[in-house]
Amino acid sequence: MTTTASASSSTGEAGVLSTSARGDIHRWSQTLIPTTREAPADATTPSHVFMVRAGLIRQLAAGVYDYLPLAWRSLRKIQRIIREEHERIGAMEMLFPAFEPMDLLKQTGRDEAYGDDLFTLTDRHGRGLALAPTHEEPIVEMMKGAVTSYKQLPLSLYQIQTKYRDEPRPRSGLLRCREFMMKDAYSFHLAQKGEGGLDAIYDDFYEAYSRIFTRCGLSFTAVEAESGPIGGSASHEFMVHAESGEDKILVCPVSGYAANVEKAEIGERAWTFDGDASDELTKRHTPGMPGIDLVAGHLGTDAAGMLKTIVFERVLKDPDKTKYVLAVVRGDHEVNEAKVRDAVGSGVRLADEKKAKADGLAIGYVSPCMIGRLTGTTLVVDPDAAQANAWATGADEMDHHVTGWYWSRDLGVDLEKAKVADIRNAEEGDPSPRAEGAKLQTQRGIEVGHIFKLGTKYSDAMGFTVLAEDQKPRTVTMGCYGIGVSRTMAACVEMSHDAGGIIWPAAVAPYHVQIILMKHDDERQIETANTLAQELAARGADVLIDDRKERPGPKFKDADLIGIPVRLTLGDKALDAGGVEFKRRKDEGKGEVVPIAEVVDRCISALESA
Repeated sequence: MTTTASASSSTGEAGVLSTSARGDIHRWSQTLIPTTREAPADATTPSHVFMVRAGLIRQLAAGVYDYLPLAWRSLRKIQRIIREEHERIGAMEMLFPAFEPMDLLKQTGRDEAYGDDLFTLTDRHGRGLALAPTHEEPIVEMMKGAVTSYKQLPLSLYQIQTKYRDEPRPRSGLLRCREFMMKDAYSFHLAQKGEGGLDAIYDDFYEAYSRIFTRCGLSFTAVEAESGPIGGSASHEFMVHAESGEDKILVCPVSGYAANVEKAEIGERAWTFDGDASDELTKRHTPGMPGIDLVAGHLGTDAAGMLKTIVFERVLKDPDKTKYVLAVVRGDHEVNEAKVRDAVGSGVRLADEKKAKADGLAIGYVSPCMIGRLTGTTLVVDPDAAQANAWATGADEMDHHVTGWYWSRDLGVDLEKAKVADIRNAEEGDPSPRAEGAKLQTQRGIEVGHIFKLGTKYSDAMGFTVLAEDQKPRTVTMGCYGIGVSRTMAACVEMSHDAGGIIWPAAVAPYHVQIILMKHDDERQIETANTLAQELAARGADVLIDDRKERPGPKFKDADLIGIPVRLTLGDKALDAGGVEFKRRKDEGKGEVVPIAEVVDRCISALESA
């Protein structure tokens, strides 16, 4: 399931302007909009630069920001869209505490999974607490005491709450914070399939997310994704298209297939272990050479001419029975742990280096030959590494490699144990998995939403069952659905700006129309501004009147900086002609004079078609 939408798409049934409430009217002189010409020294992304300069946010500590009035107005509009679309699919809002007991996280193992990313503390009674990064454990704990029968399911609940993660390197303003605003929803089901099952509700949330981000005016793609520390069997990320985005996604230009790097499949690739072994196998001393490129240069080849063997261990209930997995890729490729897991059919993790060395594995110098030397070891080879040419690889001895290594000759009978499978990260130019002959292309994006089919991961860990129709206990199946609310606001800026500042999508702009008085104390300009503001507000538009005792030049620069969609300028020349200057923020050049009697309709039309 893949969806791509653009900012030019329909803004949804609800439209940009409220039809049930009067718009707000505020004066610049009575609010706080501390614009500045300088950006913070560490600001590198457009959203960080412009949101600080436009007076939307101020840093309080590393990765912690104040939301000033303009930002808070935009956040509330994003929240309103989220609430409307969640109610449309029957999800009910509630609120959990920011704290959660460490004992709950220990039940699911996420105290270790999150590790140093958790903000933790101990209360005066010695009880461990964490500032919640997500709320899977608290909601399961609550549901265990409130839901006991299949008759109460399915059920979808959500909250909009502040979340906390101790990012090691907070950066990019609101895109990578330690404190951030998030919407998280959870659904509960008796089964995966069928009416009211997880699959059906997951699809409802998928469509709701598509409507939310379309209504926010965002150009985005929904991509297949890995579930990460949240867990689950399937997930999708919603990625906003932005050249400055931290995330890389791979797309097929023919089929529309899209996935993040961790999840992207690669199409069929030819492979063979057969071939004449013409080069002599030679052991080479390679001491003190960190990095594969340095080793390759010393051996007279490049990274693509080397085999890289990463050692994993299977995740088993009995830790004393370690079974290793050797994952082999070409030296210029990266092993994908999730694909290795799928290839061997069980959980895997990087091998403990100390234990692996004690078992005879020379970590960093391992070759595929170890398949025949360690009982119970599995060998998985990526197709690009399963080629008949001569390879350079580890020599299974510290500080040594070999050249002239061939699969057919040097693995011998153990070659029968090798399994060939897609186990590496996809790259631009790889074959598309959905269209023969097509190549994957790279796009940059910003993740604003992520949905997961959790299955029974948390229910199993925390013992959450209900009585089924046959009066027998059944483990509850779950889904999880997150939106970065503050991150979505920042993504709007990343996607839509120019050299002068922000260009807000109309639906989430702090105000819809900005009225600039060329002379702050001119009675005719003041009266006209008040009349237009009242008429616009009656039509559902939010209006900001720039009534500051300031010269026109700085007012125009500030107007471009804060990015309100429509600007009306009241000056003597236009008023003498019976009009006002109308200009959309996204249009270049000067505005046009529109008759006063027509300007409100012109504003509303411009906003609704934005």
